[in-house]
Amino acid sequence: MESEGEAKAFIKMIKELHKDATHNVSAYFVKEGNSFALKYEDDGEPAGSSGKPIFKLLESKEIRNAVVVVARYFGGIKLGFGGLSKAYRDTALSAIEEAGIAEVFEHVRFRVRVEYVESQKVRNLMGKYGIIRDEIYSNTVEFILPVKTELEDDFVKKIKDLTKNKAEIERL
Repeated sequence: MESEGEAKAFIKMIKELHKDATHNVSAYFVKEGNSFALKYEDDGEPAGSSGKPIFKLLESKEIRNAVVVVARYFGGIKLGFGGLSKAYRDTALSAIEEAGIAEVFEHVRFRVRVEYVESQKVRNLMGKYGIIRDEIYSNTVEFILPVKTELEDDFVKKIKDLTKNKAEIERL
């Protein structure tokens, strides 16, 4: 999710998909530029019993730009406030663990061109800074990869040192 609008649209889609559910409880935490959009909704459950535990989970795990919706179909057994909180939190945690978490960071893309003889040691060093997105082989080897912005200077220095200033490094 990159915006509060996307989070709201996702919640609406899930509610439509599970319109026969007794409750569609949701929470989101979205960072837009320098501001945050955050909200949780209990969708008819006792106030604070369901959306808040999901939101607290996102907050405690420092998960941003995410939305969670838990659809509950009432099965005839009342769980009570504590039982609801635990059920919603545990369900959200299971969904997050199943989906996985992707780290998103500000980055700079680089093109690094080296001679074949240098390519393996440069590839090994690059593995410490990011994932190589493209490799092009011609009379030289060209790598393209994103590097965290705060590591940019260190990355360039290490490549230059490793290749004795023979690598062509271009910021894309």
